[in-house]
Amino acid sequence: MRRDQTKIAGAVQVERDRARYGLLAVVMSNLAIAGVVIFGVWRLDGDKSVIVGVLTAAFTAISSMTTAYLGIKAVSNTATSMTQERAPREQPAPPVPQQPSSS
Repeated sequence: MRRDQTKIAGAVQVERDRARYGLLAVVMSNLAIAGVVIFGVWRLDGDKSVIVGVLTAAFTAISSMTTAYLGIKAVSNTATSMTQERAPREQPAPPVPQQPSSS
C-alpha cells in the first residue's frame, strides 16, 4: 500500500471512530435523561401538571442534543467533502505571456 493510500485509510478510520463514539455519547446521554425522567415520573405519584413539565423538559433536552450532534456531523461531513473535492482541482497558475521586447 502506498503512503498516500495509508494516510487516506487512516483518516477514514479516524472519522469512523469519531462518528461511532459521538453517536454513542448522544445515545447514552439520551438514555440517562430518559432514565431520570422515568424515575422522576414514577416518584411524582400522578401529579399531572408536574409530570407534563418534566416530560416537556426531557423532550427538549433529548431533541436539542440529538439535533446538535446531527447538525455538527453534517457540517463536518460537508467541510470534509469540500476539501477533498478542491484538492485535485487546484492547478498551477498559467504562464504569464512574455512582453515583446522593443528595440
